[in-house]
Amino acid sequence: MVKIKSPEEIELMRESALLVSKTLGMLASEIKPGVTTLYLDKLAEDFIRDHDAEPGFLGMYDFPNTLNMSPNAQVVHGIPNTEPLKEGDILSVDCGAFKNGYYGDHAYTFGIGEIDPENEKLLRLTKESLYVGIREFRVGKRVGDVGYAIQNFCENNGYGVVRELVGHGLGKKLHESPEMPNYGKRGRGKKFVEGMVVAIEPMINRGTRRIKQLKDGWTILTADGQPSAHFEHDVAIVDGKPELLSTFQYIYDALGIESNEEDEFRQTKLVR
Repeated sequence: MVKIKSPEEIELMRESALLVSKTLGMLASEIKPGVTTLYLDKLAEDFIRDHDAEPGFLGMYDFPNTLNMSPNAQVVHGIPNTEPLKEGDILSVDCGAFKNGYYGDHAYTFGIGEIDPENEKLLRLTKESLYVGIREFRVGKRVGDVGYAIQNFCENNGYGVVRELVGHGLGKKLHESPEMPNYGKRGRGKKFVEGMVVAIEPMINRGTRRIKQLKDGWTILTADGQPSAHFEHDVAIVDGKPELLSTFQYIYDALGIESNEEDEFRQTKLVR
């Protein structure tokens, strides 16, 4: 059952989402060649706890860390380790935080130093597909409208859209109804109503959409070894339209990037 959020609950969820956004912004300046994902994981855990919150992923379903860190051909659910990042890698960083009784859940794929132009394109278009999907998250539309928009955009650019892993509703639990696939048919699935909050998260591969899992029981890889990208925002329906609760702006501030990509989805001014 979909749990509709009151305006007061949405504001509490915004705090949780923005803490995750700030965590990713803090990490942005630390992600560089030679750094290990385990080091980044410890930074994130300390940062979240220092802001009176709990890491959202740590211990959930027995996951051993604060962050999902998934480089290159890893799609999602990578476990932080002591292997240094290298120039040219790409790295999906997925983070959750539990604050005020609600979860925030948010992801960004970083390029490490100078990356391959085709990977640069993959990151750019995967992030663009996220906003293509968010535009469909409004009163009267349906789950299939979001999935179709993302799938159509990505497949038209020659990319594989992962089927087995999906976005989801968000609230007092990390995973609530409805599931939010990145593929689908227009007009199908749960109808969107005022007060719904979801995490929309395209997971897009340069090659085949097919995936496999490592023996660690967590790490998901592309079946053909091609790179994969992952971006995620927390979004509420406010006054019938999509309202971002999370932001990439803290990342952009850290990296010196100018962007107005979120403006159309922000009715409430972001306090930096």
